[in-house]
Amino acid sequence: MRRPKLRKASKRLTCHKRYKIQKKIREHHRKVRKEAKKRGHKKPKKDPGIPSAAPFKEELLREAEQRKQRLEELKQKQKLNRQKEHEKKRKLEAKKNAAKVTEKDGKESSGKSKAMAKKLPDKNSKKSFCRELNKVIEASDVVLEVLDARDPMGCRCPQLEQAVTCSGDKKLLLVLNKIDLVPKENLEKWLNYLNKEFPTVAFKSATLMKDKTMPDQFTKRRARVDLSRTTECFGSKCLLRVLQEYVKTQNKAIQVGVVGFPNVGKSSIINSLKGVRACNVGLARGVTKSVQIVHVDKQTKMLDSPSIIADPTNSSLALALRSIIDTEKSDSAEVLEGADAILNHCNKQQVMIRYTMPDFRNTEEFLTLLAQKRGVLKKGGVPDVENIAKLLLCDWTGAKVSYHTQPPESPRPPPYLTEDKIAEMRDCFNLKKLEEENTTTVQAVKSPSPSSSIIFQSDGMTNGTIEEHKVIEEASEWENLETSKEEEEEEDFTESDDQDEDEEEEDVEEESNVPVTRKAKPGKRQTSPTNSEKQRAESEHSNSLSISLDKTADEDDAYDFNTDYVE
Repeated sequence: MRRPKLRKASKRLTCHKRYKIQKKIREHHRKVRKEAKKRGHKKPKKDPGIPSAAPFKEELLREAEQRKQRLEELKQKQKLNRQKEHEKKRKLEAKKNAAKVTEKDGKESSGKSKAMAKKLPDKNSKKSFCRELNKVIEASDVVLEVLDARDPMGCRCPQLEQAVTCSGDKKLLLVLNKIDLVPKENLEKWLNYLNKEFPTVAFKSATLMKDKTMPDQFTKRRARVDLSRTTECFGSKCLLRVLQEYVKTQNKAIQVGVVGFPNVGKSSIINSLKGVRACNVGLARGVTKSVQIVHVDKQTKMLDSPSIIADPTNSSLALALRSIIDTEKSDSAEVLEGADAILNHCNKQQVMIRYTMPDFRNTEEFLTLLAQKRGVLKKGGVPDVENIAKLLLCDWTGAKVSYHTQPPESPRPPPYLTEDKIAEMRDCFNLKKLEEENTTTVQAVKSPSPSSSIIFQSDGMTNGTIEEHKVIEEASEWENLETSKEEEEEEDFTESDDQDEDEEEEDVEEESNVPVTRKAKPGKRQTSPTNSEKQRAESEHSNSLSISLDKTADEDDAYDFNTDYVE
């Protein structure tokens, strides 16, 4: 008997069935088209385009593109308007709900809720910078004060050095960073001068580091693009050896705080020691806003700190180079004053050679010529002096310009540095070996020639504010508007009878960005506090937040460096 074949049923159709199906599909499509014609829906006609023989073809095409762009802009504006309306409605609903809650809870509960609803301290504020810096100084066993090799004396903060030297159980080391931007002879002079006061390490941090979070393919691409500077680091072995020697004398793990003024290279030094981009680095000032802990090895922890706040009583040159200012949001008068101070402290001939500029009479003429050369112009070809002044400040605070200052001829140590303090700071360090390693690093680094480096006149040490209660916050106009809005919202919660009128006034305020002035109604007492009361409250708040270097922090503000850290 023949065995049956195990085959699946074929899916092939007969031609009669296939043609029948195709006929039905055609009929269905025809019916759909007829119905669409009855409704008025027609096929969109295809744009035939502009023939190549047509005159002014390029102009017509440009006009068509402009029309498209206008339509897209209109759509985006409509979308933004819709979003704003939606946000307004949501705010009004939230206010209504909050007003109902306050009515139920009563006056006592509303007072408590206001006290609880106080804003957290802003990370960008100068007081928070000062608070975080104090935490680093208190927690560290060794403090590294990072100095820019181009102006080491201008990067020194006497308040910081006095706080560290007077603590008794802390060591202060000076790290002379950016040594590749200074001539070798000048660098050797500065090392000899600084070593008389504190142990000093010559350092050149790596300019391009591998990021932990990014894959290898992206870092390779970046390395191909950025070939302007070498990524090699100098002085890292010397600094690690110095820290390891101190660990051996202490017989315990140590914490090393890295402090200094903005853009001296604090975070880049930690990245160079670690070999990986562990801390955020940027050309902008004040990138590091809070304490960050990096484990270099088992025995040493590096604490990255925010920048030191420059005292407003300093000279305009010190404020231009050392203060935490946002060049985009800062006042144009301050930026122009800073640019003028920099140019007045330089050799005019060398500045002309560096920027390849003709002779100029004053700072304004120099900025106009530089703006014309670099193409930084306003509407109508007018030179944009403000923006070019901001670019000039960025060049001098960054690593674009090579300039150098001379150490003082008659060295006079500051009053807080006695011979006993200097001996105490030098104790536990092998200074001879440190000098030998510094000479090897100076010889290995490629430094510019004295002719290509601009001679610069330093203004001496820069005063800094370390204590939090001494910091003066410079509130902007926008922040004042926000505070006025918050006060008006508080009035809305307390005065529930005039709720509808308040909502209308706030809508007007949001559209015009101008605070609304309210008239006091007869028979009702105004709840807004007077200016004297506000000042008293702010002074009490600042005094409560002040942290002295001698006393330890409160339990709520305590920072546990052993457990709470990020690698």
